[in-house]
Amino acid sequence: MAKRIYLDYAATTPLDARVEKAMKPYLSKSFGNTMSLHNFGQEAKLVLEESREEVASLMGANPGEIFFTGSATESNNLALKGVAFANKNKGKHIIISAIEHPCVLESARWLKSQGFEVTKVGVDKYGIVDPEDIKKAIKKDTILVSIIHASNEIGTIQPIEKIGKICRDKDVYFHTDAAQSLGKLPIDVKKMNIDLLTASSHKMYGPKGAACLFIREGVKVEPILHGGGQESGLRSSTVNIPAIVGFAKACQICKQEMDAEGKRLTLLRDKLIKGVLKIKGSYLNGDPKNRLPNNANFRFDFVEGESLIIQLDLLGVAVSTGSACSSIKLEPSHVLMALGLKAEQAHGSMRVTLGRWTTKEEIDYLIKVLPGIIKQLRVISPFKR
Repeated sequence: MAKRIYLDYAATTPLDARVEKAMKPYLSKSFGNTMSLHNFGQEAKLVLEESREEVASLMGANPGEIFFTGSATESNNLALKGVAFANKNKGKHIIISAIEHPCVLESARWLKSQGFEVTKVGVDKYGIVDPEDIKKAIKKDTILVSIIHASNEIGTIQPIEKIGKICRDKDVYFHTDAAQSLGKLPIDVKKMNIDLLTASSHKMYGPKGAACLFIREGVKVEPILHGGGQESGLRSSTVNIPAIVGFAKACQICKQEMDAEGKRLTLLRDKLIKGVLKIKGSYLNGDPKNRLPNNANFRFDFVEGESLIIQLDLLGVAVSTGSACSSIKLEPSHVLMALGLKAEQAHGSMRVTLGRWTTKEEIDYLIKVLPGIIKQLRVISPFKR
């Protein structure tokens, strides 16, 4: 393969060399267990708390409000299930949006099977939740609202601060899945009225196996893992120090470089959108402007998404169709369907996500080869009438 161009940063990001360097001592030389009282354990405990401070600073939280987990999926499960069971005496009603990540949707579905009521709020054609719809959906027994900050598929950014204010005024906990946005967008959990927030290391050039859940002080959460009592009893499991150190370093780098990187990626993203939309029968999914700086999601008339991704891969370009976590499923994307698209339109989607090492030349190459592939696929399209 002549070229290898990675444009699927929303699925996962490469490990930054600076992060790898920070992690290295904790893979072999400094290997203590944070629960041990001897020097090896206390060294690990110290670096754990230093990492907690670093992650907290990126979102304006207090260090004691950061609880490390193994993945964003775990954090989202802990947020929904933990809040639900800790507050079931107050109420059993939960509100989510129609475009949440599958781990939120499945957590909500499971809670429904346990006797909880779940309201799924819709979005407009750009994928935006109307805060007034949240306000109308809140009832006396509502205990939690969970709305994704920025869509992993279409990149649309939600009015989180407004939704959080409504929840705060109604005395309802507010959770947001910020796995795609932390490190790309400025976040202040206090200003944005956020009670719980999910973040993930491997979405921001850190290692896989580390994530966190911000839990505002005073929020009641029931643990879903029980054991040795790590993370103040909220997440029992031996702490993954190397991964957490990497997560913290990734947060530090993002804090320093986020503004400049955001501007650079926005220019490349807009160049890509302009080039792709020159193809007849092509459309942008999501909000044209109110989207992540690195996300562009397209659909094409009479084109099947999986075939498009395979053809691009043969030319050395890695992109995706739908969410990477569920892209092997044959069903059309629930996010695109929520925008009001037909099944055949949703099946013709392509998500391109840029990152720290994306270059103008790589975008130019994709814009150059894409029209020919689209033309070829339309000739054999099963969707064409």
